[in-house]
Amino acid sequence: MTSMEAAAPDGASVAWPFDIRPLSVLMGAEILNLELSEPIDNAVRDAILAALNRYKLLVFRSQDLSKDALLAFTRRFGELEPHVNRDFRSAGAPEVHPVNNLDENQRPSRGIKNIGNYSWHTDKSYMARPSLATLLYAVQLPPTGGDTEFADVQAAYDALPEARKRELQGLRLVHSWERSRQKSGSKPATEDEKRDAPPVVHPLVRTHPATGRKGLYIGNHTSHVDGWSLTEGEALIEELQTFATQEHFVYRHQWQPGDLVMWDNRCLLHRALPNFAMERHARVLNRTVVRGDIPV
Repeated sequence: MTSMEAAAPDGASVAWPFDIRPLSVLMGAEILNLELSEPIDNAVRDAILAALNRYKLLVFRSQDLSKDALLAFTRRFGELEPHVNRDFRSAGAPEVHPVNNLDENQRPSRGIKNIGNYSWHTDKSYMARPSLATLLYAVQLPPTGGDTEFADVQAAYDALPEARKRELQGLRLVHSWERSRQKSGSKPATEDEKRDAPPVVHPLVRTHPATGRKGLYIGNHTSHVDGWSLTEGEALIEELQTFATQEHFVYRHQWQPGDLVMWDNRCLLHRALPNFAMERHARVLNRTVVRGDIPV
């Protein structure tokens, strides 16, 4: 196997125009020796998308990215979307969401601005066109900890009994930014946010548009099952989420300086872990999101 090849999860070898190495048997691959501060050509972009479809999560090592460079790279994959919460938009670059534990004086703090990040979710599922991919770039990291976990909801769906899959097929979930804020104990949604992101309905079992694989489209942004009582719907969502986030469906990313992590929101849940001394150490990352398609 040459440096231009990597073993795929299905056992096949694929030639890539960059050095790539799988991170686990479940998901993820790291891409080495690819500089993203300069424009990439269409062949590299298409190869990155192919790798994302195959591995679901990509880690570009040793990057040095300004906000402008991160924006330019992200735009190669589609339309960007700023955060629905206007407090989470960078000045001069609203499509960049600073993810950090800094207070108003830019000092490390245990008071978390967006505690919803610490619940299992898939980005922007409360939008009519949820995100295709999220990109998160490490600007400053604590000495240890501050990890991010990813759960493979396609592997979880595959593991369900066939009878259970038939029961879930055709069910639709209501996704709601307002309800998500309530469930996580976050600051309530503003009237502007409610107008920008009214509740939407998506299939509980989502088919990936590029691979055709099915997965559970769930997470903290869900409210209930459309047509069911709130109690029954929340119970089903909790059951499925507990199942889908078992350890054998989860990859934990331990950040390294210069990491840019890109993941597929159509088939992964994720959450940040508060496993570091927040009051002593800063954890600063820049986030961009690529708008996707209507789930089917």
